[in-house]
Amino acid sequence: GIISLISLAVLSYERYCTMTRTAEPDTTNYRKTWAGIILSWTYSLLWTVPPLFGWSSYGPEGPGITCSVNWHSKDANNASYIICLFIFCLVIPFAIIVYSYGKLLCVVRQVSSVQRGPGRGREQRILLMVLVMVLCFLLCWLPYAAVALIATFGQPGLISPAASIIPAILAKSSTVYNPIIYVFLNKQVSEML
Repeated sequence: GIISLISLAVLSYERYCTMTRTAEPDTTNYRKTWAGIILSWTYSLLWTVPPLFGWSSYGPEGPGITCSVNWHSKDANNASYIICLFIFCLVIPFAIIVYSYGKLLCVVRQVSSVQRGPGRGREQRILLMVLVMVLCFLLCWLPYAAVALIATFGQPGLISPAASIIPAILAKSSTVYNPIIYVFLNKQVSEML
């Protein structure tokens, strides 16, 4: 899940950089691609390894079908990890996504205001793709984050195991939605199909 979130943030920033670059991109140089992959995995490892060394712990999630961070422990050690996880693995990646796509949209609007005609359709397609990706991100991860925070800081038993299944499934299925959104809302990709 964390790799998915971080990858989305890295991809949004890379898309922004690629679209705002004045020179033609070098498609034979994979250094930035590898750097993005290594950054995503390293950052994710930094946030998934601490429970193995005592900062929080892993345990059964919801009805015990999957394993996740121990959301139900109320001690300060666990609560501090949950807060850091929430900030560094949800809020910051989401801020990067909003910033990158917001800036990208501003650039596309500037270009389309100078070039009337087909630029307007491109701007609308990019806006739609950005809105759908951000909404799907929020739809997938906010319920999971809310349930995790309620389980950690709320009254014991407030979130039943059955009620935690849907947010967990939504969060874990987020990796499926983004490629689909990108393929169907990106004209260059859909023309190849």
